[in-house]
Amino acid sequence: MFDPFSQEFFDDPYKFYRCMRTEAPVYHCDQYDFYALTRDEDVAAQFAVEVITAMLGIPEDHVQQVRLWTDTSLHREPGQIEMAERGRQAITESTAYFYDVVQQRRAQPGESDLFSLLMAAEIEREDGGITGLSDFEIMGFASQLGGAGAETVTKLLASAGYLFARHPDQWAKLPDDRSFISAAVEELLRYDNPVHYDVRRSVKDSTLHGVTIPIGKPVFLMLASASRDPEAWTDADVRHRAEPHRGPESEAGLRHPQLPGRRARTDGNRHRAGEVARLHASL
Repeated sequence: MFDPFSQEFFDDPYKFYRCMRTEAPVYHCDQYDFYALTRDEDVAAQFAVEVITAMLGIPEDHVQQVRLWTDTSLHREPGQIEMAERGRQAITESTAYFYDVVQQRRAQPGESDLFSLLMAAEIEREDGGITGLSDFEIMGFASQLGGAGAETVTKLLASAGYLFARHPDQWAKLPDDRSFISAAVEELLRYDNPVHYDVRRSVKDSTLHGVTIPIGKPVFLMLASASRDPEAWTDADVRHRAEPHRGPESEAGLRHPQLPGRRARTDGNRHRAGEVARLHASL
């Protein structure tokens, strides 16, 4: 049984993906009442914290606190579904912090930080009226963006370090031709995706592979499974040196890549290029 909160899934998710793709491409979890899609054809897929907080205009001495709030709110023990009290406290503290920042920008707007730009923006509401964004809307956007990618970039770089340590011959080729760096990041994202699944809610009854997903049900889009689908990728379980397995239909081989994947890709390229340059210079 597939349980995304179990220790067994954390230890080796890919064995679950292989089984689900073959035997239950539209998997229904009775325990939590959600559906999971694991085949590439069905998954319409989808910055480091320092970069995002700089965009928001967060002072440097507060940057790591924003990261810690994000980490605490996302932390789960095996089997834990709901957010723990520490996580709720982190959300409360980060919300209060972003509220104070919004009030400071209201009183003294900046020129190019996102907070100030959001305050100057106007949007059309459902009734056709034009208004600015409320404090609550700006805080919500800042809170979401402040945490976006903080985990994905970290995990991507950790995976890169681990995989290149296991394949030093591949690492040794990058300083000779740095044009391979972008493709290497693409392959890292495919082979060991830092975002294993995304969750949406069905907006209508949909039938896939003989299974009907009712309207209003949670649907897990298993991105990491789709990235290892042998029907869509050549040698799907093999990490290749630098070439994405698929053509130019999308940036990473998955259609419509989402924000975390895009930011992990952008920052992964920057970090990896810098790391290659530093290590190569020291040799």
